[in-house]
Amino acid sequence: MLPKTDSPTRTSDVDPAARQARALVTALAIRRTEQRFLELFQQGRLFGTVHTCLGQEMTGVAIAQALTEGDFILSNHRCHGHYLAWTDDIDGLVAEVMGKESGTCGGRGGSQHLCKEGFYSNGVQGGMGPVGAGMALARKLAGRDRIGALFIGDGTLGEGALYEAMNLVSKWELPLLIVLENNGYAQSTSQQETLAGDIEARAAAFGIATARGDTLAWPALLDLARDTADAMRKDGKPRFLRIDTYRLGPHSKGDDNRDPAEIAAAHARDPLTQLLAANDPRLTSALAGIDARIEQAVARADASRVQSSMTIRPVPSSVQSAQKDIWTSVQFSEDRVVKLVRAALDEALAADERVFLLGEDILSPYGGAFKATQGLSDKFPGRVRNTPISEACIVGVGSGLALEGRRPVVEIMFGDFLMLAGDQWLNHAAKFRWMYNDQVEVPLIVRTPMGGRRGYGPTHSQSIEKHFLGVPGTQVLALHARWSPLETYRALFASVDRPTLVVENKMLYGQNAVASAPPGWTIEATREAFPTVRMMPVDGAANVTLIAYGGMVCDAEAALGELFAEHDLLAELYVPLRLYPLDIAPIVESVRRTGHVVVVEEGQGFGGFGGELLAQLCESVGRPFRARRVTAAPHPIPTSRPLEEQALPSTAGIVRAAVEIARG
Repeated sequence: MLPKTDSPTRTSDVDPAARQARALVTALAIRRTEQRFLELFQQGRLFGTVHTCLGQEMTGVAIAQALTEGDFILSNHRCHGHYLAWTDDIDGLVAEVMGKESGTCGGRGGSQHLCKEGFYSNGVQGGMGPVGAGMALARKLAGRDRIGALFIGDGTLGEGALYEAMNLVSKWELPLLIVLENNGYAQSTSQQETLAGDIEARAAAFGIATARGDTLAWPALLDLARDTADAMRKDGKPRFLRIDTYRLGPHSKGDDNRDPAEIAAAHARDPLTQLLAANDPRLTSALAGIDARIEQAVARADASRVQSSMTIRPVPSSVQSAQKDIWTSVQFSEDRVVKLVRAALDEALAADERVFLLGEDILSPYGGAFKATQGLSDKFPGRVRNTPISEACIVGVGSGLALEGRRPVVEIMFGDFLMLAGDQWLNHAAKFRWMYNDQVEVPLIVRTPMGGRRGYGPTHSQSIEKHFLGVPGTQVLALHARWSPLETYRALFASVDRPTLVVENKMLYGQNAVASAPPGWTIEATREAFPTVRMMPVDGAANVTLIAYGGMVCDAEAALGELFAEHDLLAELYVPLRLYPLDIAPIVESVRRTGHVVVVEEGQGFGGFGGELLAQLCESVGRPFRARRVTAAPHPIPTSRPLEEQALPSTAGIVRAAVEIARG
């Protein structure tokens, strides 16, 4: 007998008949919901796209039945069936796809981006693999027999991030079940056109045990999924489960150019189609209950409003231009920058068990390419971990750890390699909190050395932080020698609630962080966690405002003295620590006074930090001013030291720009 339609999919039933009956009702509920979505789309009542799982329902049902409370599921663009099998939340899903506030993510995520009760989906193929590895690592570190499932499609087998994740989950023996829904097509492209080799051999090559099931033989699939999950709980190792299936509906909405005869044949052998064609009276009652739930969900969604505010939560502490006495003296214990960075990480590891360091070659005795982690793995074994050369994967692992409540710190060996992790930053870490309607936080810290003057050449000397400025929901900090890195990291660990990139210029590591001002100037900082530091002439009014950050602060500071000694010009220097979100309030008053501003950055000028800063100053200063940018030459950084010096900004270039605008 078929059970009631509100029975949960996850069940402790050991009776195969009971489990199969529950599975059928859940699969039918998924199918009817997906069919209703296609109708709603035709009526213009949905937003965006709709990727239905018609024909594939039993994959989600089998996995959901095999899992238990405390496990997690990660899915992709075709996630409705997985979500319903895990949550039974028809109301939340319908409202979400209809873009309403009562949706599971408040209408922000839509069809592809769902979050509830340990379920997370994202529309980027393969991107959730590294995230799943991080979440599975968190479960392993917690010592619980909880596991996770990652749904991918056969089209995802072309994505490199997936293989980075496979390598890592196998090497670290992480309890992640990779579920491949093999429906034979990547959107409209046949697997025959794009896939080389054997599917299961790909996982086996990483030492991951594999198994194979089929939605046509769904009772056996239920048993296979349960046996696989049980085995993972016993040995804590990953598994790869290939499930052959067929997508009866289009890729999304109506885009389907497959042979109609092929689709018709698949319909004829589909178990749910056959079940529906039998017209079993018991099924009629179950379907009536399912359809009633769906229509109630549609009616509730229609009655729900669209979310009225979708603002990204602002970063804490912001200096207001009208605020008085925003400046205070600069005081901190002076030391070499690399020692202060190391001391900050040491202090955080000792104070908070949630802090976890990941990176390439960061264990002792090597301690990272610039020795910032040297000795930490000896003091905190297991919490400082070497990773493969897999930048996308380790940033994704950091996101997964953060979602699980950890405080991960990921080191990227050279800032040039950040682009390899760009998708994990832009489409995963940065978006999770907002698109999941503030149900999660991602307190992830990524720190990396940046910049030239070490002779490392075109691919190891760039300053590419500009490409990470302006990503909503993130922040970017740039260390410099006029504010202690120890104080910066203390403030960051105390407040981090979003993905944060920390840029550490390579030339700074060997320099001292100094709190005292040079002769003839004073040094002050704004009263906030990540302050702007300024140097002001002791005597006389400044003619020019200089703005620099990171490694260029030393050159800008040298320019202060040269401008005065050689050109009888007084300048004041402003050094922001947080580049994004940028608070220009401390700088506006200076530009109003001097009427001349020079912005210095080591990277390429076009579309860079300087251009954004000057645009904001134009909107805020309220009077005309003259400006120059001092940036790198518009070509890659040469390895030759003399050529590198020509390519990068210098004290002489800063002085020349200041004299030009001040003297006309």
